[in-house]
Amino acid sequence: MSAEAADREAATSSRPCTPPQTCWFEFLLEESLLEKHLRKPCPDPAPVQLIVQFLEQASKPSVNEQNQVQPPPDNKRNRILKLLALKVAAHLKWDLDILEKSLSVPVLNMLLNELLCISKVPPGTKHVDMDLSTLPPTTAMAILLYNRWAIRTIVQSSFPVKQAKPGPPQLSVMNQMQQEKELTENILKVLKEQAADSILVLEAALKLNKDLYVHTMRTLDLLAMEPGMVNGETESCTAGLKIRTEEMQCQVCYDLGAAYFQQGSTNSAVYENAREKFFRTKELIAEIGSLSLHCTIDEKRLAGYCQACDVLVPSSDSTSQQLTPYSQVHICLRSGSYQEVIQIFIEDNLLFSLPVQFRQSVLRELFQKAQQGNEALDEICFKICACNTVRDILEGRAVSVQFNQLFLRPNKEKIDFLLEVCSRSINLEKASDSLKGNMAAFLKNVCLGLEDLQYVFMISSHELFITLLKDEERKLLVDQMRKRSPRVNLCIKPVTSFYDIPASASVNIGQLEHQLILSVDPWRIRQILIELHGMTSERQFWTVSNKWEVPSVYSGVILGIKDSLTRDLVYILMAKGLHCSAVKDFSHAKQLFAACLELVTEFSPKLRQVMLNEMLLLDIHTHEAGIGQSGERPPSDLISRVRGYLEMRLPDIPLRQVIAEECVAFMLNWRENEYLTLQVPAFLLQSNPYVKLGQLLAATCKELPGPKESRRTAKDLWEVVVQICSVSSQHKRGNDGRVSLIKQRESTLGIMYRSELLSFIKKLREPLVLTIILSLFVKLHNVREDIVNDITAEHISIWPSSIPNLQSVDFEAVAITVKELVRYTLSINPNNHSWLIIQADIYFATNQYSAALHYYLQAGAVCSDFFNKAVPPDVYTDQVIKRMIKCCSLLNCHTQVAILCQFLREIDYKTAFKSLQEQNSHDAMDSYYDYIWDVTILEYLTYLHHKRGETDKRQIAIKAIGQTELNASNPEEVLQLAAQRRKKKFLQAMAKLYF
Repeated sequence: MSAEAADREAATSSRPCTPPQTCWFEFLLEESLLEKHLRKPCPDPAPVQLIVQFLEQASKPSVNEQNQVQPPPDNKRNRILKLLALKVAAHLKWDLDILEKSLSVPVLNMLLNELLCISKVPPGTKHVDMDLSTLPPTTAMAILLYNRWAIRTIVQSSFPVKQAKPGPPQLSVMNQMQQEKELTENILKVLKEQAADSILVLEAALKLNKDLYVHTMRTLDLLAMEPGMVNGETESCTAGLKIRTEEMQCQVCYDLGAAYFQQGSTNSAVYENAREKFFRTKELIAEIGSLSLHCTIDEKRLAGYCQACDVLVPSSDSTSQQLTPYSQVHICLRSGSYQEVIQIFIEDNLLFSLPVQFRQSVLRELFQKAQQGNEALDEICFKICACNTVRDILEGRAVSVQFNQLFLRPNKEKIDFLLEVCSRSINLEKASDSLKGNMAAFLKNVCLGLEDLQYVFMISSHELFITLLKDEERKLLVDQMRKRSPRVNLCIKPVTSFYDIPASASVNIGQLEHQLILSVDPWRIRQILIELHGMTSERQFWTVSNKWEVPSVYSGVILGIKDSLTRDLVYILMAKGLHCSAVKDFSHAKQLFAACLELVTEFSPKLRQVMLNEMLLLDIHTHEAGIGQSGERPPSDLISRVRGYLEMRLPDIPLRQVIAEECVAFMLNWRENEYLTLQVPAFLLQSNPYVKLGQLLAATCKELPGPKESRRTAKDLWEVVVQICSVSSQHKRGNDGRVSLIKQRESTLGIMYRSELLSFIKKLREPLVLTIILSLFVKLHNVREDIVNDITAEHISIWPSSIPNLQSVDFEAVAITVKELVRYTLSINPNNHSWLIIQADIYFATNQYSAALHYYLQAGAVCSDFFNKAVPPDVYTDQVIKRMIKCCSLLNCHTQVAILCQFLREIDYKTAFKSLQEQNSHDAMDSYYDYIWDVTILEYLTYLHHKRGETDKRQIAIKAIGQTELNASNPEEVLQLAAQRRKKKFLQAMAKLYF
């Protein structure tokens, strides 16, 4: 060993093996000791703390010489920090259970986005548009990890979260928590918007039949090397940690099942999907067994999900004897057999098989139905509550507040039923002394709470009462009841007015808050708040639930109300009303808003106008979701109120942007174009961008049939949209002295942001308006200089053909907008051939030829009764046919190319002959010869097969030529009929292949 090497070794061995606590991440960064640190039995700091610190350091903003905050620089140090974070996650084997438990949503979002980036997932491309089977295994696995995390995060966010008790107020800590909360909410909003796409991606993953690989520390190191040093290892099919197909499918099935189960609360039909996925997960766990290294499923939770699915979606072959008590109760509830539910609950009081929480949830469900106006359920609610109360006292719990409220007005029937439940709920021969003591104490307390001695004697003379209480105890109780002075029952007076509701007796605050969260009855909400404020004056009860959200433009006015009871009541009524409207429970929303309007009318004209605006929006939603869907026009009164809102000029009234959006969209959807073009006040066009946009759209619709020279408003609309899609530019001088151009997305040059325009468009349903907007964006997409394949659209000729300053337009955003608009329009009407052609052209332009063929064929099918009629020539133009030909050619379906060449106005023999010469065709080849009607092509086929010595195929071609209807001497009508029949059969065969 040389002296120099010996000195180096001695210097290395003398270094400290543990870094100083204050700069440990710098130590790991500089010394490349990460792997050594992670191999320690109990590394300090822990791996997940390393991820947080690495990403925090990499995302720190920089400050320039002018003390301006700049985004984090993309330098070598930050790239290494991000790589180190990914390596720590790879050390944890990308276990989402560990990562989710220890990392916040923003940090994990950043980590997985870095994984997508390093796995070469193209930025700006939707995952749902990518074919997982054609991607490298590590890229496909990165997409799966991200989308699994997305739906898991959505499901987790739907669970109630117990708010932590706040400690001593620290401004910096509170600001940091608030920023993290807002960031988390923004990420959740995006994830929820993309939830449907994430589910489609995971469903597509279940069809994969190959093993996947996830990045390890070694593959990440290889990716960080220079391209010439990798030697292709990371691109191979075996680079990284192998995830078997069964393990991947097991995790995906479980996560999809949880997502479907969460969606089942609003769409019960989805429970069937959840059941299928959970039971498939159980099958895969049984197949994998103890060999699984990377599949971690909480089997207890899975068993709970499966049991819940058995209740919600019982299998068709199950008999009543095989059904669990859960399933029996659920079936009875769905069929309205409430008496059977009562019998099941009474029998369960002996068995204790149903959890108390389940029994309470059944009562809550029935109680909510009763509050919605089903008075027949009042008696059922009391009986269920009595069964639950007896179960509670047998297990030593206190009598619930709900039972006391339902038993405020006892009668003979209630007493008889209660005694029946008590008698059937205890086996006196086998019951323990504690059970007998609990039952005796309950009956005694019921007697003490009764004022009518007749009811007291009904209980005291019952066999169960006599058995459980000694003679001395019974006599003492009866004497006590006789001597007691009568009390006045304050609850007999009926409630007649919203302001005359009396507060009931004091009860536990927690129970009342629970009722406050569940109730949607404004009268009941006020009663609960009166009771709560009677117990304590220090609490702000509008903060009880973090799900109560009121727009910030309103919350400032509401929280400025001095009286705490009124403040709580107004806030909660509005929050609950907005929630009911969001979940389309319009009847309850109207009740809540009406009560709130009545309340604020007396003291706040400003809040009164706010409530009138919200009730207008509610009426719009009610009509659109109800009779509006069948095409019935809204009443003239509603249209007048919408006009009144748009023309309102009251100062200092807080206004929500969404109401203006909905009002203008409402007018466009119901073709109130005359008002928008001729009657809108001039000040509105200057002050309200949505009115300006609505006027331009309405005027363009009106002028559309006219000559091109008269379409001035179309040009104005074009300029407005171009401004919205433009970017503001600024120049920056770099360290090397060169000036670079920086584009700022979502510029303020236009009358609104692009995201606001897209949100507004997604509220429109009128086909003509949607077609005009779509054609405008398609034209704007086609204007760019580097476009290779134009997209076609209806009415595209009305727009200008050039833009003075092409560099100012954000064409990337325009392309994304076109895709979003096509997706939305097809959700409105999936049978519009013009929109289907646009979707096909988009797929064609992005080299997704199979999907493009699917939509080209669908466009033809919807306008020809599945090709039983001729496809109109303005649908299957020569350009569309040529694109279909190119799709088939690139898919190696060369016989289909030759057949499609006949569809052109002038048959393209050169392309047809060239395609038939190909010998590696992936289609059915000679089985398609019956669809060829051009004799020249058939003769060429005969010659080609003869030349190749393919006798059988030559005979098939000769047979096709020999059909009498293809004889050139036939009349033109016969030849056309023969061609049309073959076109029909060929297109139908293609549709079956690609649909």
